[in-house]
Formats: sequence, C-alpha cells, structure tokens
Amino acid sequence: MKLFTISFLTLFLFGTAAAQEPAPAIEPIIAEIFLAKADIDGKAGNAAENFLVTDVPIFCVVRLVSPGVVSVRMDLIAVNVRGVDQGEKVVTTSYTTKSNEDRVNFKGRPHGLWVAGKYRAEIFISGKKVRNLEFEIKASSTEAEKPRNLQPTRKNKKRSVASRDTRQTFSRFFL
Repeated sequence: MKLFTISFLTLFLFGTAAAQEPAPAIEPIIAEIFLAKADIDGKAGNAAENFLVTDVPIFCVVRLVSPGVVSVRMDLIAVNVRGVDQGEKVVTTSYTTKSNEDRVNFKGRPHGLWVAGKYRAEIFISGKKVRNLEFEIKASSTEAEKPRNLQPTRKNKKRSVASRDTRQTFSRFFL
C-alpha cells in the first residue's frame, strides 16, 4: 500500500510538472541603444564611447524592434562625479512614441559644460528598466589646463609713460 501511494504521488507530481507550460518568451522590444555626440546638424550622430566635458549635448538613442506606441524614459545618473551625490539623477526625460515611430533620441544637456566623471544612462520601457549604459566624461585638454582657483586674480597695475616723464621733469627742476 505504501509503495502504491508513493508511486501514485510520484507520478502525480511528475505529471503535474510535465503538464505545466513553459513561461512565454518575452518579446524583445529594443533593437539597439547607444550614446552619441551631436553631428554637424546638431542631431544625434554615430555611436560614441568617449566623451569630453565639452561634448554638449550627449544623445542616448533608443531604437525599437518595430514601430508602435510605447513609453520610453531615460534617467542619467551620476555614478562617480565630483560635487554630485552618488546616484543622483542629473537628467530625466521621457517620450511616448507614436504608432509609426521606432526611434527615440534623448538629449542630455547641462547648464554650461559637463562635470567630468562616471555616469550611467538607465533606460525604461513602459516603466520597466531594460538597460544600463555606463560611460565616462573626461576633462578636455583645454579644460584641464585652466586653473582650478575660482578666486579673482590680482592684475598688475599699469604705469603710464606720462607719469614717468612727469616724475623725471620734476626731478630735474626741483632737485
């Protein structure tokens, strides 16, 4: 009897497990995501991996597998940036595509230049995070050469030629 019960339970559990359908495969919605610099026309250019603080704006291009209405969001996060809290959202922007659109061009633009450091672009589709892109913005050579002291510097006083001549004239007559 025990053997019959154990055999029955084993067959029952095995049969239940075998009868379960596999989870449906998630339909891929993203064809590609990349970061880009502005081209000559000021639009998103080709994919880029290296950025300088002077690369304003930086684009995040999200290309969908097929056109359709979907909500796409990009959060640009400071990962390791001097003067910015780790994990702070630097740029947040979203767009809902129209039925005939399959591409979203997000544009990140600071007030002035970027601050050198490591950043992460987080991409969300319909509220679910689908991808992270980590990248670094480096100081440009011209920015690196600028002094870091933001205090005004003293300027040397200019002496006019007229005042020197006046002193020489005074000294000839009064000395």
